[in-house]
Amino acid sequence: MPETPVPQPGQPPLAYERIAEQLKQHIRMHALPPGAALPSQSHLMRQHRASSLTVQKAIGLLRQEGWALSRPGKGAFVAPRQGAEAAGDRARTETPPHTLAAALEQIAELRDRVRRLESTLSETRGRSARSD
Repeated sequence: MPETPVPQPGQPPLAYERIAEQLKQHIRMHALPPGAALPSQSHLMRQHRASSLTVQKAIGLLRQEGWALSRPGKGAFVAPRQGAEAAGDRARTETPPHTLAAALEQIAELRDRVRRLESTLSETRGRSARSD
């Protein structure tokens, strides 16, 4: 995964940072308790008028900071303990990213992207055939 840009002082937060911060606020206020599913990617995309990549980066940031966990094929969930404390524990106990679980998560994400691309291609071909 590419490195996340470091915000410069005085710069407004990027879209994915705003989404992540809003989710952290919901977690802090217990609107999303530990173990609860985070809103779906499509819901967050509609709510924030953001692309799937932006929402994925926001959830990735939450995972990186220890606020969320991903379960392949199931979605993202609020971590049992949030923030730096959980991130420190995870760094000591989490298996490397090349493990089977990480690979399965990447495969699930790629399958979803392929389905969306196939759907777009099919729609484009249908429009093209009608215009001929």
